[in-house]
Amino acid sequence: MKKKNFIIVLLVVGVLFVVWKGASFVYNKIELMNAPTMQELVEANPWTVPADWFKTDTITIKGRIEDYDADEFGFSSMACYFDDVFAKDNTVLVLDIADDGTFCKKFLASHPVRNSFIADESKVHFNAIRFFARPGETIDITVRKLMFDFYECVYNNGSSRDVERWLRTSRKLENVMKPLWEFDGTFDEANEVADEVWQRAMVRLQKLSHSEDYTPQEVQLALADLQANFGMNYIGCIERIARDLAKTEMRDSIWHTEILDSAEWKKYLDYETYAPMRRIDYDNPLLFASSSFSLLQNRVPYAKPVREDKYRGILSEGGGMEINFENFSKKLANLVTALRKFMGTDRENLTAQLCVYKEMTQEFDTWREAGDLLDRLFPLYLDALKNPYLRQKAEQFRNRRLAQTELATPLPDAPGAELIRSLNAKYPGQLLVIDFWGITCGPCRAAIQASKELRARIAKRDDVKLVFIAGERTAEGSEAYHNYVDEWLADEETVCLTNQDFTRLQELFQFNGIPHYETITPDGRRVRDDLRISGYDIFDFELQRVLEKLK
Repeated sequence: MKKKNFIIVLLVVGVLFVVWKGASFVYNKIELMNAPTMQELVEANPWTVPADWFKTDTITIKGRIEDYDADEFGFSSMACYFDDVFAKDNTVLVLDIADDGTFCKKFLASHPVRNSFIADESKVHFNAIRFFARPGETIDITVRKLMFDFYECVYNNGSSRDVERWLRTSRKLENVMKPLWEFDGTFDEANEVADEVWQRAMVRLQKLSHSEDYTPQEVQLALADLQANFGMNYIGCIERIARDLAKTEMRDSIWHTEILDSAEWKKYLDYETYAPMRRIDYDNPLLFASSSFSLLQNRVPYAKPVREDKYRGILSEGGGMEINFENFSKKLANLVTALRKFMGTDRENLTAQLCVYKEMTQEFDTWREAGDLLDRLFPLYLDALKNPYLRQKAEQFRNRRLAQTELATPLPDAPGAELIRSLNAKYPGQLLVIDFWGITCGPCRAAIQASKELRARIAKRDDVKLVFIAGERTAEGSEAYHNYVDEWLADEETVCLTNQDFTRLQELFQFNGIPHYETITPDGRRVRDDLRISGYDIFDFELQRVLEKLK
């Protein structure tokens, strides 16, 4: 009897579960069908972007962590991976925390910023100071302990206080992108998932803005952040699918690519495959404040159809491009046309103009070294920048670059510089080439392993020394780190730092991605960006160029 009753209970529970799941499924479908459009959210939350939204000035983040104790908290500094879209390279900002818990960091910014200072090794329920600031602002923040040992950031003034609800709850919006992070399937299936993710994001924002009482400014900033997040993750999803469609291997010193699924590969090259990206308002200046916008802007011009069309008709049979005015001017025209197709527009919006600006900064040094190319090409690129602020930034970049006459500049008296000076002392008279890498970085390991023979030749020279610097949880390094060093870097100069000390070098040399390479002269000066050795692909050529200029 008891067994019979137990079975009946299980059946009832099962039926209720099925009914609940079915009701939940129906509710979710109805909810997505009624998802607001982006235009509806904007119209329901009118807010005018300030006229001085774009300007260049310093931002200061200051404040205090109440009852701070470095040993108890497990950290004495925090790091912000800072992306200024007008900078050539992204960087790391290190926020030092004094014994009394006070902190202050000042940095230059070209546009409003939403970001975080993060502590990776926190021992308490606090590891992030989120902020939103506009150039020219000082933001004062108090980190205060709540019940159950959790902490909150109290924003005492400025733009962070204006959008504190969004800062505290933004992660609830970011998590809606998870299906794109985890997707595995075809391009058509990816677009179906992208459609649902977008609708769910609009529903989530509408609900959260009501429950948290977002202001119109917060809704519009959150909406722009969702667009940047969506675009960044969608292109990432497409690229993951594409990696499984081709097999690349080196045979007889030549890279050969075999397409494994020609039908899917054709879609990879088709602009229409990327139709979900056209939901983004690429002309929205609020995009620049998103911490995801830099990644989105970097991925758009490298989307496969854009990348293919940019070089169409200007590459030689060997895949190279002859450096002349005709090729570069055609490449610019190709890029502008490709971006219009990709974004579904008939004009150059803010994001497209930023892509042109970044292209100009990447090619500038090539033009400068090729006779009169700079004088002929720079005006063409400038004409493509219709936005006054972008034109101003381009002109400032040109003037700053042309003012660089020294091969190298002295290292500042900043944390991390002493390590570099000690390496100079250890290898007197030698040019240092520093390879910043990490054991979890696939491209770092690939570059190290592919350069084994080259490095063996470099080791025989007495005018240059390779140094490999990595960050680990402790300065002693993990077992995986030591195993890798023993196998691939056994005869090299290797330096293992704590992650906190590694971030100080990232701030010193202004980079946040690895692998990254720096060149230091024998007298301890940093070789400027356009002349430093940038890796192993053309190492001999770049080394000879630096050595000749040092004479």
